[in-house]
Amino acid sequence: MPELSQHKSAPLASVPHPVDVHVGARIRLRRRLLGLSQEKLAEALGLTFQQVQKYERGSNRVSASKLYEISRTLQAPISFFYEGLPDAESGGAMPTSSDGSPTADLLLTTEGPALAAAFPRIRSPEARRNLLDLIKTLAG
Repeated sequence: MPELSQHKSAPLASVPHPVDVHVGARIRLRRRLLGLSQEKLAEALGLTFQQVQKYERGSNRVSASKLYEISRTLQAPISFFYEGLPDAESGGAMPTSSDGSPTADLLLTTEGPALAAAFPRIRSPEARRNLLDLIKTLAG
């Protein structure tokens, strides 16, 4: 029987699995939708905010029991965290971040939730169109 020291070690800079990245992005999306900081979520889960950061980046895999706790804390069904992943039978490519929808991408930015909340409060349709034109121009 070979000694443990003879086994190959894992690469130092391993790349997170795309599913872990996706689940982490969905955790971040839901947390932001609820207006929770990483610190508040971590406190509710009995973790450090650094651990929540690692989950959200996908650099640490979320265990089944922890995902259950996260789903209860964030008031979302467990299936929410897998939405947007391709069906294994469809042969779709694995995503690398969010589900790819512009709405999810917006809400994953730091300013996105505030922008999404403020935009509908602009009463003037012309002002909303002008703002949209400005954003499109800035985006190139």
